[in-house]
Amino acid sequence: MSTQPEPLWEVFVRPRRGLSHTHVGSLHAPDATIALRHARDLYTRRQEGVSIWVTPAAQITASSPDEKDAFFEPAADKVYRHPTFYDVPDGVAHL
Repeated sequence: MSTQPEPLWEVFVRPRRGLSHTHVGSLHAPDATIALRHARDLYTRRQEGVSIWVTPAAQITASSPDEKDAFFEPAADKVYRHPTFYDVPDGVAHL
């Protein structure tokens, strides 16, 4: 019997068709198949999901909320990404 802890998995559930998957929690499991079964049992007991994603927590790379100003600041100086930067010619009803 192994004394190593099982890997941590992050669980995402899509509640209905057309909606996005949202993070609902984490669980420990030895592999992806078992993680998916545990996620089904833990997070969709009342039939509230149509799709489940599980991914190893160790494979997720995320930005830090403490560094949000420095991380997202470069996007603020790119005004050409905003539709207000461009002039709409006269006579154009829809773009």
